[in-house]
Amino acid sequence: MAFVNGLAFMMFRIDKERAIQGEWRISETTLLTLAFFGGWLGAKAAQRRFRHKTRKEPFRTMLNAIPVLWLLLAIAWAHETHLFDKLPMVAYQ
Repeated sequence: MAFVNGLAFMMFRIDKERAIQGEWRISETTLLTLAFFGGWLGAKAAQRRFRHKTRKEPFRTMLNAIPVLWLLLAIAWAHETHLFDKLPMVAYQ
């Protein structure tokens, strides 16, 4: 996980440097894919550190939606594997 976060951080930094130099850029799809597959924290840290893609829509919204998507996928997985059925029921009075 740390590797993917470090890689995402570095890719954001490289993309920012290339943007400044007017060079070929790293695709938004690549950056979002790295973030989705475990590099979200590194991507967000780099976004803040380098002030990169902070106003770019829909990229910003998509990056911010990744943790929500992770949560929804975890809930769906727990439901499909009947994990919730195995939890003890707690009665509240």
